[in-house]
Amino acid sequence: MPLLASLGLVSSASAEAIRPVVGNGWQLVWNDEFSGRSVDRRKWDLETDCWGGGNNELQCYTDRPENSFLRNGKLVIRARSERFTGPAEPPDWKTRAGNRTLNFTSARLRSKGKGDWRYGRIEVRAKLPAGQGIWPAIWMLPTDRVYGGWPASGEIDIMEAVNLPPGNGRKRVYGTLHYGSEWPGQVWSGSSYQFKRSNPAAEFHTYALEWSRHEIRWYVDHIHYATQRSSDWYSRKLGKGGARRNAPGQAPFDQRFHLLLNVAVGGDWPGAPNNRTAFPVEMEVDFVRVFACAKSPEMLSGCETKNRRVTGVYDGVASEFLHANLEPDLPDPDVVAALSR
Repeated sequence: MPLLASLGLVSSASAEAIRPVVGNGWQLVWNDEFSGRSVDRRKWDLETDCWGGGNNELQCYTDRPENSFLRNGKLVIRARSERFTGPAEPPDWKTRAGNRTLNFTSARLRSKGKGDWRYGRIEVRAKLPAGQGIWPAIWMLPTDRVYGGWPASGEIDIMEAVNLPPGNGRKRVYGTLHYGSEWPGQVWSGSSYQFKRSNPAAEFHTYALEWSRHEIRWYVDHIHYATQRSSDWYSRKLGKGGARRNAPGQAPFDQRFHLLLNVAVGGDWPGAPNNRTAFPVEMEVDFVRVFACAKSPEMLSGCETKNRRVTGVYDGVASEFLHANLEPDLPDPDVVAALSR
């Protein structure tokens, strides 16, 4: 099955004029250049809940223009400090959990059912928000949950950042996979990229993923900084007699996924905002582009971007890092502990 995409939703801008940041042989299949007057509901749903994302986050997600809008050809996701009451659980769960009131609002966009893909290159050019307790993310979830609940059906984090300093300080983003058994049997593995000469909270950078049948690679601009392979990930299902067995093939990352863009406030990983967190904070997104490898949609042969790397070990899982001036570092032990919860 080749890469899947919603039909008829490539931007009116000439597809031939849109090229990936790196690589050749790619064909544009889905994009949003955010050139309209409002968020394109043909491409995105806006989630509305005060659930906390399963991470004890402190925001309510709303579909109000106060939290997501277009400005100067860019999508703006704005997190605000304000009390708000909304559904205690996501409405599409169809539960009767009532309402909940939290002290912050933000937005979370998803392309589920409107942009769903298996394999290809995903690029998102964005400028990130800074501050204690601020957690922007560009990530993917399974559309069909073939292998069960989270994270047995997988999660792909293209870019996450927590507590970016507004001024000088360590500026790091993360690329991570979540897989294994359903919670609490989850497993994660990933890498980080540290900016040493630029500020992702003040400048736009392109965060990209190349996803093939046997390999997933992470990029910041033209830098290929991490790789994970299907020999390391797995999905473990409960079989007959209560025994757990690994699903066959390249599960769980052999099914279609959709994209999410959001700014969370607080949560188990970043902790709560403090009196130095300057609300409102914004993530600006210049574009989202999804490409297929026309000649090799599953293996990406001839399209993939591979640079010179050195091999390292990260949390017991073999990863590869680019040996360059912007060489990424490993997360601190406290970050490892938070991610493994």
